[in-house]
Amino acid sequence: MKQREISGINIEFDQDNYMTDSNLWNEEIAKVIAEEEGIYELTDRHFIVISFMRKEFDEKGSAPSIRKLTKESGVPIKELYQLFPSGPAKKAARIAGLKKPQGCI
Repeated sequence: MKQREISGINIEFDQDNYMTDSNLWNEEIAKVIAEEEGIYELTDRHFIVISFMRKEFDEKGSAPSIRKLTKESGVPIKELYQLFPSGPAKKAARIAGLKKPQGCI
């Protein structure tokens, strides 16, 4: 595991670069991680997905899969790929400060 300081907070990341403690997450951290993922502006549509993922994680203990995101977030699959290119579930989970979604390779 590696530790980094983002926005004045020491954060641990696992071997896949996901935060290990989602309770430390905030929107400033999300913006830094998003930039590292090649997303230079988080819009309201991004935050709809991020909020849905965090809510699911809080309720169920794991980040939702791409299938659940598509069916329940209110954001269609095509838009998910536009918002979070190259793997929306994994990329959105990383930006949301969550662990890697189950079922993602």
